[in-house]
Amino acid sequence: MSEAAGTDVIVERFRSAAKTDPGAKRTHNEDAFVHRPDAGLWAVADGAGGHEAGEVASGMIRDALAAIPDELPAGRMLGEVRQRIALVHEALLEAGAERNGMIASTVVVLILRHGHFACLWAGDSRMYRLRGETLEQVTRDHSLVQELVDAGLVRPEDAESHPRANVITRAVGAGEGGPLDLDKTTDRVLPGDRFLLCSDGLSKCLPPAEIATLLAVPDAALAPDLLVAAALARKASDNVTCVVVEAAQVD
Repeated sequence: MSEAAGTDVIVERFRSAAKTDPGAKRTHNEDAFVHRPDAGLWAVADGAGGHEAGEVASGMIRDALAAIPDELPAGRMLGEVRQRIALVHEALLEAGAERNGMIASTVVVLILRHGHFACLWAGDSRMYRLRGETLEQVTRDHSLVQELVDAGLVRPEDAESHPRANVITRAVGAGEGGPLDLDKTTDRVLPGDRFLLCSDGLSKCLPPAEIATLLAVPDAALAPDLLVAAALARKASDNVTCVVVEAAQVD
């Protein structure tokens, strides 16, 4: 996948598109995405580790999820996602130990099946849902700032500008060698629901109100281009990646 890439696909029940860009201040892209409407599977991974190690980490997640067979039942798909990310986690821990440094990546995954969704994540890559005019952040960041907000030590509106806003507390390939804990949430899907998966290069640049406006454009396939362009216009200092999925029809 090129460092500035996009794709637009319509598959029976879904309309989805994706785009990634190095950002306004970087030449190297350590983000990756999975765009598989044929399998009802999408993901965004944001690598970290320096010296191109982040690209390795996010790419391993992308490749692992890309290899899952298309026509799996919901339960098996969920299990495959967990298992394959767990294997990547173990491999990255070993690689990090060998180079005496961290090779890691955040990840957020969306699975759509039979009128329901499952979202799994680790880190601060996010998923939002736009239903009608209401934008909801479905995921909760695994980050130091989120812990400070939860403890009442930082106001939510000050979180993005906090000097340690980039410190994550969970990621694929990070930790002391134990198993990776992927958070999960599920819910019903209604026709017209739009989902946005994004790296923090987007969510740290654009306020929720602007995300909602751009995500609500009449043609959902245009939303990734508009969202990335808006982040670049604000001189995004990080890589920017987003995947947009519209549930055009619910089984």
